[in-house]
Amino acid sequence: MTKTKVAIIGSGNIGTDLMIKVLRKSKTLEMAAMVGIDPESDGLARAKRMGVATTHEGIDGLTRLGVWPEIGIVFDATSAGAHLRHNEIVTGAGKVMVDLTPAAIGPYVIPVVNGDEHLDASNVNMVTCGGQATIPIVAAISSVATVHYAEIVASISSKSAGPGTRANIDEFTETTSAGIEKVGRAGKGKAIIILNPAEPPMIMRDTVFALSSGADEETIRASVNAMVDKVRSYVPGYRLKQEIQFERFGSNNPVRIPGLGEFEGIKTSVFLEVEGAAHYLPAYAGNLDIMTSAGLATAEKIAVRRKMKEHAK
Repeated sequence: MTKTKVAIIGSGNIGTDLMIKVLRKSKTLEMAAMVGIDPESDGLARAKRMGVATTHEGIDGLTRLGVWPEIGIVFDATSAGAHLRHNEIVTGAGKVMVDLTPAAIGPYVIPVVNGDEHLDASNVNMVTCGGQATIPIVAAISSVATVHYAEIVASISSKSAGPGTRANIDEFTETTSAGIEKVGRAGKGKAIIILNPAEPPMIMRDTVFALSSGADEETIRASVNAMVDKVRSYVPGYRLKQEIQFERFGSNNPVRIPGLGEFEGIKTSVFLEVEGAAHYLPAYAGNLDIMTSAGLATAEKIAVRRKMKEHAK
């Protein structure tokens, strides 16, 4: 099966790391173009050295490259605001957009939860780094119990939060919260992000709190552990930081959630750590590594799906 040619819009940290992953790891994708707006960016310079076509004239420059007609999938690693126009041009040309911004135009995709459900969509959204790390855990609990409420806290090194991440803080919380509900199947979701300036830089850490009923502790523990193993298949640095913790709430001591009322059941606390693969980014930038890994895994499935449909014609 021939490889599907791809382009990456955004020559910053995420885009550059993704490019290196495509070049080094992918058996189904071929780097065709790297797109930026800063002619002096390290990402564009690396792309040139690695034999990838480049443009510093943004999406307009991409459409003028000779390889544009051959590209099947485009990754957007810019910002939620810029994605609106990028999506119109890319999908209007019959190509698939894999969105690594929190714009949330297309369906939310978490590879290990619903990675096979939207392979024919023209735009798929990779939620957020916090969403990719925590929504699988919420979904694992939801698969065996009813999750009434789930809250996640994503803590990342401030050094791994570039201009795009900082510009998208509001979209991060909104998109991640929605993803917890739509993909994680929690009745109510809440997301918090913390940029930690600690030195040396801290590895990404995520905490998941879920209030559920309908399953005991051992059933929940087994489901969460199985999900951690699934995520680790494409993000090797994904792991539990400590043992899963449980707290029971009964009729004599129900937990009250503002706006939702009182609940009986089990509160599950899951503590995660995500270490990056250090393909381009430092190992502490697990928040960026999990996004590029999820985007790559999703695009590879889409590429295989498109090739199968072409051969079936």
